[in-house]
Amino acid sequence: MHRLHARLSGLARPATGFVSQPDPKSIGSFARGRQLSAGNFLFAGFLVEAKGRSIWDVPVPDRRFEDEIHGCAWLDDLAAVADASASAKARTWIFEWIDRYGRGRGPGWTPDLTGRRIIRWINHALLVLNGQDRAASDAYFRCLGRQTIFLSRRWKAAAPGLPRFEALTGLVYAGLSLTGMERHVTSASSALGRECEREIDAEGGIPTRNPEELLEVFTLLTWAATALAEAGRTPAKPHLAAIERIAPTLRALRHADGGLARFQGGGRGLEGRLDQALANAGGRALTAHGLAMGYARLASGRTTVIVDAAPPPKGRASVNAHASTLAMELTSGRRPVVVNCGSGLSFGPEWRRAGRATPSHSTLAIHGFSSSRLAAEGARSEFSDVPEQVWARPESDAFGRRLTAGHNGYVPTHGLSHIRQLFLSTDGRTLTGEDALGAMTVADRRRYETIMERTKHQGVPFDLRFHLHPDVDAALDLGGTAVSMALKSGEIWIFRHDGRAELTLEPSVYLESGRLKPRATKQIVLSAHVLDYALQLGWTLAKAQDTPQAIRDTERDEDVTAE
Repeated sequence: MHRLHARLSGLARPATGFVSQPDPKSIGSFARGRQLSAGNFLFAGFLVEAKGRSIWDVPVPDRRFEDEIHGCAWLDDLAAVADASASAKARTWIFEWIDRYGRGRGPGWTPDLTGRRIIRWINHALLVLNGQDRAASDAYFRCLGRQTIFLSRRWKAAAPGLPRFEALTGLVYAGLSLTGMERHVTSASSALGRECEREIDAEGGIPTRNPEELLEVFTLLTWAATALAEAGRTPAKPHLAAIERIAPTLRALRHADGGLARFQGGGRGLEGRLDQALANAGGRALTAHGLAMGYARLASGRTTVIVDAAPPPKGRASVNAHASTLAMELTSGRRPVVVNCGSGLSFGPEWRRAGRATPSHSTLAIHGFSSSRLAAEGARSEFSDVPEQVWARPESDAFGRRLTAGHNGYVPTHGLSHIRQLFLSTDGRTLTGEDALGAMTVADRRRYETIMERTKHQGVPFDLRFHLHPDVDAALDLGGTAVSMALKSGEIWIFRHDGRAELTLEPSVYLESGRLKPRATKQIVLSAHVLDYALQLGWTLAKAQDTPQAIRDTERDEDVTAE
């Protein structure tokens, strides 16, 4: 049906030009733009070296690779370079797409990719049309018009969530920018408002609980709202209300270094994207209190701790979800310290599955089990078994920030609940934690006793993991009873525990989209067995010293905050 409507769209009257001169709003990566200019095509975790070849002639190793090149977000990267070579490639590749695929043939004709592509074509129209003759300009607008009409007919076929927001934003953008397409604006704007009501909850969250995906949705909504306002139109009330709800949530999901917390398949976010989106949204710079999209934030001094304090999504929204309940991340100033491994989606199915498991997160995991479990094979990799009870109680007083949280994800398998208590001192220099596994009810104790009988009373083995960022230089210290961590800023952090577990420093990985392979790093692991109805492990992460470089970083942070 997409192909049929793509071809039928060519029968309608085409666009003939712009209503007003468009201004670029999307941000690209200068480094990626230089790589593209050099013939290095890095998309969806695959690198194809094809110097001198068109982007459309590059061998396609994966469907996601193909989707990324047809979405044309790489235009942002070439525009970030904007030298003669990058500009020439941008023009050549766009007009080659028009010649090869512009009449509805080939891949790329899906509502979400078309919306993404239209936004970039309009944003960078001056770059693309620079020096082109009348025939090329007419072909460009004719193709934009065809894609707009296709979107008006097929946006409902886009999957709910980010794909549908991309399709509708592209339709609003095109309707406002192109002559002859104004008739689509009112219906698209109303539909965008309805999607905001359906997909954005009262706390400014989305069903997937993916912070980076929330940022992408927020960016699209702010672009559409700005475009409507500039055209003298008022966005739908649910549209504006969604922006107001999302902004504080994103601020609460932001670490001290400006990056987003990496949970539920999301990354840190494209550098500069969040700042730009928040600036476009305007309004007061409020930060959400309590839980934001199910995440708890402790912030003091230059230290932030963000904890996943809600169940993972279920059903359609859980296709890329992670079993990360009660996992934490810690950032000191500009330096991430404790992290989660991240999404392995771009590194193949095995890494994708491994990244979703509880041991890939900085939390407690019973050997061989995750706190949430996948449905049977063939069920689209959705979670079918998640903790029924997840609770969190954040508190603040004169001494610091405190969080007490728990979940019963291991009750069905072992009769055990995980309780985590965290306390961040007022100066942000010490994080004190206690993690406990315990059988809380009579039924839970019976389940636990059954497990003990099966294991001949050898206990329930578990690990408490703290995955470290690759830039952290970690080593065992104090005769193997502590771990010292040196940051690039010169800060020294020390990890200690109460002696009830075995402490080891083991290999780990940092899964980061845009890289060819996982980055090697380390993890602190506390290993123990539950031999009774409960066991508690206490630990601390404390900053040992500040070097002159760390002090300069602090002053720079204060200057940025003041600005």
